[in-house]
Amino acid sequence: MRKLINVFFVAAGLVFTVNMASAQQKLGHINSEEVFANLPEAKTAQSTLETLGKQKQADIDAMIKEYQTKMTSAQALEKTLSEANKEAVGKQLQTVGQELQDLEKRITDARTKASQDIGAKQGELFQPIQAKVATAISAVAKEKGLAYVFDIANGQGGNNLVFWEGGDDITASVKTKLGISATAAKPAAPKK
Repeated sequence: MRKLINVFFVAAGLVFTVNMASAQQKLGHINSEEVFANLPEAKTAQSTLETLGKQKQADIDAMIKEYQTKMTSAQALEKTLSEANKEAVGKQLQTVGQELQDLEKRITDARTKASQDIGAKQGELFQPIQAKVATAISAVAKEKGLAYVFDIANGQGGNNLVFWEGGDDITASVKTKLGISATAAKPAAPKK
């Protein structure tokens, strides 16, 4: 009987210890999409990326137009092909065909380069912004005594958290720490 009582007290002590340990672990969550949607630097960076993307696309569109013009010219030249001018027109068609292949390669290369340039610019622009937001999140989490903060954003970079109950929503505090007004527009709330 005495062993049973000792086992009971040991088990109760373990349960109490586990409950105390888990009670000390405060959880919080943040909607990073809302923070970034209202951060002026992020809006400026996004605008810069869009402008760069439009410039790159305009360059590519110009090459595509040149390709289409050459293709139309080659098709018209091909219609003039006859036995009498077979050799001369054949050489011209071969030259135009090579030019079209070269232009097609330049278009493919330009698309690849544009994608790389935009990716590099995105990293250059958003890395300092992400560091600033991470610093603000860390500061708010420490102020509130949070052990974990989950990002509940639905977009890219969001996590797989599909349900939460309780915890501290630190989105407003992080926005305040970053100097974003509390009345700024919010994106759609995530579904629980």
